[in-house]
Amino acid sequence: MVKAIVGANWGDEGKGKITDMFAGEADIVVRFQGGANAGHTIINEYGKFALHLLPSGVCSPNVVNIIGNGVALDIEKFAKEIESVVNAGVPKPKILVSERAQMMMPFHILLDTYEEERLAQRQFGSTKSGIAPFYSDKYAKIGFQVSDLYDEEHLKEKLNRVCEVKNLLLEHVYHKPLLNPDDIFASLMKHRDIIAPYVSDTAKYLRQAVREGKNILLEGQLGSLKDPDFGIYPMTTSSSTLAGYGAVGAGVPPYEIKEIIAVTKAYSSAVGAGEFVSEIFGEEAAQMREHGGDAGEYGATTKRPRRMGWFDCVATRYGCEVQGATQAVLTAIDCLSYLDEIKVCVAYDIDGEITRDFPVTSKLKKAMPVYKTLPGFKCDIRGIKDFDKLPEEAKNYVVFIEKEIETPITMVSNGPRREEIIFRNIRF
Repeated sequence: MVKAIVGANWGDEGKGKITDMFAGEADIVVRFQGGANAGHTIINEYGKFALHLLPSGVCSPNVVNIIGNGVALDIEKFAKEIESVVNAGVPKPKILVSERAQMMMPFHILLDTYEEERLAQRQFGSTKSGIAPFYSDKYAKIGFQVSDLYDEEHLKEKLNRVCEVKNLLLEHVYHKPLLNPDDIFASLMKHRDIIAPYVSDTAKYLRQAVREGKNILLEGQLGSLKDPDFGIYPMTTSSSTLAGYGAVGAGVPPYEIKEIIAVTKAYSSAVGAGEFVSEIFGEEAAQMREHGGDAGEYGATTKRPRRMGWFDCVATRYGCEVQGATQAVLTAIDCLSYLDEIKVCVAYDIDGEITRDFPVTSKLKKAMPVYKTLPGFKCDIRGIKDFDKLPEEAKNYVVFIEKEIETPITMVSNGPRREEIIFRNIRF
């Protein structure tokens, strides 16, 4: 069976823990999009890891971890991440990298950085990991696949051709030093040696795995609201964050995806610019940030303090809908234990009109939150395994959200560790 684990919001929902948990029953875990611009934090018996490129199944020794063709592959960061995981005592993971995956090039990161500098106050809040230039080149058909590393003559010709265009940008738009294609070629030859043991026809491997009835997890990066088609465009990422893209980015038939698990947090958080209707500020936000798990609410990749907000039912219901979620996971409910009252955004007020529908960005800019206030539960709920043993207020909070997002919440996470999870036997 193929399952997809994806985010219902802006990212940072706790997908890493959920994937790590499901990986114990999986044969294969596949990252199908995105790059090293965001991270999944997992905590297990080996320690705490912020994974950026590696699939969240790397701590499960029997799992084959695949970096699919839809991923923006930064080979240097990939190698460093494997080294850090193994140095922490994790058995060396089984990893395959699609020969069709495209590589992050040195100039992608440079161009990302220079463009944010040029935009100044109008910038997108990029992590400067090269993601936008990477995907721009991919769809302009001037990207570099891993397979290009094994045709040196073709690679040199293409590098010369691409660098000629990039140097025009660097000279006349950004006024920065020019690229030397020979230097880039030399670095790519080093990358070829690093990546060689992992390169595979992963789509063929996955098709065979499907035929054999293997359990396959598709792991998405970020969440619905960062999708370039259905998110808060243009303040989105540059690859599709939706489960539907998992079929393309991994290379499996779309009809094989039987379960889509949308992960959402018991409150809202986001890194980067863009509309965030239920956002809170000042001391209220600082308190929520510091109560947000063992390390607080800071980006796994950027270390930037996350923007904080109350749970947004409008955005989350929409996020589950565009993902096609068959079930939802509510994470980090334990982080709300300090509150006497908990606000929930149940609708938007746009120019005096109340709506439960998530609008396009131009209307979203004018949206004001409509809140309902629920009683807090004011006690430590970590360690509870039975939903019925939660405080009444905590149970009511989960059930209220479930009704609002119109998706069954089958799991409630009450701590960052793999085993801190409550299972609910519920279906709509």
